[in-house]
Amino acid sequence: MSIDALIPSPAAAGTSTGHPSVSVLIATAGRPRMLRDAVRSIVEQDYPGPLEVVVVFDRIDVDPLEDVAVPAGVELRTVPNTRSPGLAGARNTGLHAAAGQIIAFCDDDDVWAPGKLVRQMGLWAEHPGASAIAGGIRIVSHARTTERHPQPVATFEELLVDRMVEIHPSALICRRADLFGPVGLVDEELPSSYGEDYDLLLRLARHAPVHSVPETVLTVRWDRPSFFREKWGDIAEALTYLLRKYPEFETTAKGTAEIAGQVAFAHAARGDRREALRWSRAALRRDPGQLRAWGALAVTTGLVSAERLQNAVANLGRGL
Repeated sequence: MSIDALIPSPAAAGTSTGHPSVSVLIATAGRPRMLRDAVRSIVEQDYPGPLEVVVVFDRIDVDPLEDVAVPAGVELRTVPNTRSPGLAGARNTGLHAAAGQIIAFCDDDDVWAPGKLVRQMGLWAEHPGASAIAGGIRIVSHARTTERHPQPVATFEELLVDRMVEIHPSALICRRADLFGPVGLVDEELPSSYGEDYDLLLRLARHAPVHSVPETVLTVRWDRPSFFREKWGDIAEALTYLLRKYPEFETTAKGTAEIAGQVAFAHAARGDRREALRWSRAALRRDPGQLRAWGALAVTTGLVSAERLQNAVANLGRGL
């Protein structure tokens, strides 16, 4: 099956090339050097179809990025966030501005590997029923570089059990028609936009399985401060929101325990001992081996600081 068979509708721009048009959305809030690295890694892709990059500036002045060289056949646009402040609103601003049939995301501190789009679109031609295509990632932390590769196919039920952080939003491509149709846009009701990538991934996988190429298609930078670092109250609120939003979590004790363990750790890190203990107990009742819950207890009892534990896990290419 040819690549253009993925999306038979001729309505979107660029169909005369025989390849679906692709829009890559980047939301940014103040990492100018890293942003330029991200943009360059995208505009230099060897994808033969129409390609545009839409950079959305959230709560900061728009930078026209005039110093970034853009090859012929590629369009670079910079726009302000006109929706709710934060990552979810910025991504939806980009979605409304995008013209491509295929939507891809990239965080402003990540870098695409050469050939990413061609490899992913080739796999989608082989599996046109997929809701999205991801790929392997390289995580760069302060201590080491770690390779993480998703399983070839991930279903909604599997993603309820395991977040599968190796399916990274900056590696994901999906159909614009699905986002404006059965899947829906990025959820702007999520507190502080935390976990919006997992929420969207769950909805994509509920629509149809997510496939992944075996190659590494993305470099993820964990050697810089996160916007969510130490925003523990926001994290706890957002994860609790996700548990309410997806009652299907109750079908898997392990999946519920994983989220509950994250909530427990967030409460422990912010010093709320009562809530940390309550959520830890809830997690461990469902899964006695839930490590995040045990980590929350260790922080609550003073055995280790949240920052030290978080750094140790990040250096292994994982997150809490």
